[in-house]
Amino acid sequence: MANVINSPQRNTKSQGFTLLELLVVMVIIGLLAGYVGPKYFEQIGKSETKTAKAQIDALGKALDQFRIDTGSYPTTDLGLDALNRNTTNNPKWAGPYLKKNVPNDPWDRPYLYQSPGEHGEYDLYSLGKDGQLGGTKESEDVTSW
Repeated sequence: MANVINSPQRNTKSQGFTLLELLVVMVIIGLLAGYVGPKYFEQIGKSETKTAKAQIDALGKALDQFRIDTGSYPTTDLGLDALNRNTTNNPKWAGPYLKKNVPNDPWDRPYLYQSPGEHGEYDLYSLGKDGQLGGTKESEDVTSW
């Protein structure tokens, strides 16, 4: 009789989860992922936009210092590379105006620069995630004006 009480068949209820319990947990995890996932990726897009704004601000300060030293902003043809190299052998050039090379935007495309600009003395901008003019949210253009 002692063998019947200790048999493995009596403890089958406590050995694991039922299929229904596992499915309920999977549905709950799926619902949470469906809610949290978009919020998380939205924050990533916002951080890339903030990074682009900070880089444009830093490049703008370097451009302002370039103008103070040389008397004008670099032309569109010289571009942002004029902040690190004196390609025109200008005796007033006191650079480099950046510690490192000109960075690409957070979407790994070069910043666009035009001088004289349509919106000011120069236009400095990124086309955002989609790489096209206009857009909304993370695809919105990030500009210096």
